[in-house]
Amino acid sequence: MPKPFQFSAGSVIYFQGDAASTIYILQSGKVNLTYQDIETGEDVHDLVQPGEFFGVKSALGRYPREENAIAIQNTAVMVFSVPEFEAVAQANTRIIMKMLKVFSNQLRRIHRQVSNIVEKTEEVSPETGLFNVGEYYLKNKRFFQARYVFSRYLTYYPSGRNAAQAAKNLEIAESSGGAMPQAVSRASEAVTPSSLPDSALLSSGGPAANLGETAKTYYDAVSMISQEKYQQAYLSFKKIVDADEDQEYAAKSSYELGRCLYLLGKFDDCIKYFTGMITKYPRHPDLGSSLFFMGQSYEKLGRKDQAVTFYKKILTMNSDEDTAIHVKAKRALKALVGE
Repeated sequence: MPKPFQFSAGSVIYFQGDAASTIYILQSGKVNLTYQDIETGEDVHDLVQPGEFFGVKSALGRYPREENAIAIQNTAVMVFSVPEFEAVAQANTRIIMKMLKVFSNQLRRIHRQVSNIVEKTEEVSPETGLFNVGEYYLKNKRFFQARYVFSRYLTYYPSGRNAAQAAKNLEIAESSGGAMPQAVSRASEAVTPSSLPDSALLSSGGPAANLGETAKTYYDAVSMISQEKYQQAYLSFKKIVDADEDQEYAAKSSYELGRCLYLLGKFDDCIKYFTGMITKYPRHPDLGSSLFFMGQSYEKLGRKDQAVTFYKKILTMNSDEDTAIHVKAKRALKALVGE
């Protein structure tokens, strides 16, 4: 059950870099979130008001806190574990929509900052813009973020002009202790789309108008899934994939297309689709979740041996053992074979 906590004025709720496993909803008082502006390097302060939540992205993404959270008045909060928050959010569409709105505002701000960094030098392609963001994080020794960005670069641009250097930079970030963020809320899946935090890092470069329209179509489709409008969501994601105007959103929508097929009960089509997607994007950030949906589809079709194969494959992947997708695969495997 969620637990109430009290913090006196001036108390630190958590520091930047702390491990993230809890989510907070502010009941009374005020909380100041302090982080560094990626454009100027100066401290930025965001005030959390009663009724708002904070610490969501890092907890769901399983990466360290990106800001300091300090109570500036006597403050009361409710503290949720990730499973507790997911359960509440899934049962309350209002919370889901509020969270998407908060994330959307944050993504627009970060995209604007990254665009300003890029525009100071020259007009660049989305590929170069993404690589530049990774270089920025690496230069500033923010190894968690650098590893994340370079991994995404190699996913979306495996033959890109900076692929060799990105691979070297990824190795540097890994050897320096950067831990890969893991998207937790995958097949429960009403709470977040494939990975909201990574959108903040990847939305760089390219014509702003096109990116804005594509992003709007994507997040509108995500909202449709939360409303169980799976067919409409499918058509919207398909529009993004077919247009292929923005490689980030095309890749993300590719995963969501397969998810929609599963939610529509088209299990054979789901298996065929994800097979093709994995061939095209062998390092897709939602690879584990894609394999899980394939396993679930085989199970729905009564082909349990194939389902077991996919669940076991997930458990052999190089990922934290306590991530949601591993937990789900373990449970599904145990239900089938008792392991």
